[in-house]
Amino acid sequence: KLNMRATYFKISHEALSDCPHPAFKSLVYVLAFFHAVVQERRKYGKIGWNVPYDFNESDFEVCMEILNTYLTKAHNQGDEKIPWGSLKYLIGEVMYGGRAIDSFDRRILTVYMDEYLGDFLFDTFQPFHFFKNQEVDYKIPEEGPKDDYVAEIESLPLANTPEVFGLHPNAEIGYYTQAARDMWTHL
Repeated sequence: KLNMRATYFKISHEALSDCPHPAFKSLVYVLAFFHAVVQERRKYGKIGWNVPYDFNESDFEVCMEILNTYLTKAHNQGDEKIPWGSLKYLIGEVMYGGRAIDSFDRRILTVYMDEYLGDFLFDTFQPFHFFKNQEVDYKIPEEGPKDDYVAEIESLPLANTPEVFGLHPNAEIGYYTQAARDMWTHL
């Protein structure tokens, strides 16, 4: 939640309305969620990423420009299809994957691209959920103004389980163990 909030509050209303494609706002939300996931996996150490990467806001901003460029081009050409292959490659392999030096980490990024980008995002018969259980539902809000997306972010829980990031629930044990060690070290 905090990571998504920080990322989303830096996006201006103008930037969100800059692209005429109807899927743009939803895909920016998906991109913000993806960005938050790749950053949050760091706290789980070797379970999160084999090598700690410094994904930052410039990665997100450039990927948002890529989304804007490709979707504007598709809209202006009257193309109904979103260029998923190009977007997955540029975002997952070039922007984020370009930092990943470990083959397993690159594979994780590819899986995230396959899980988060595709026509299934807009399927009306089977709504898409990033993660869903009895307590919480991480979903894409209906298309609307920026405030609707911000409200969805604010409805998310403050603390996330490792399952939201595609990790086993036991990944949290290592995180809390290391946090306790660090706390005792600094006393």
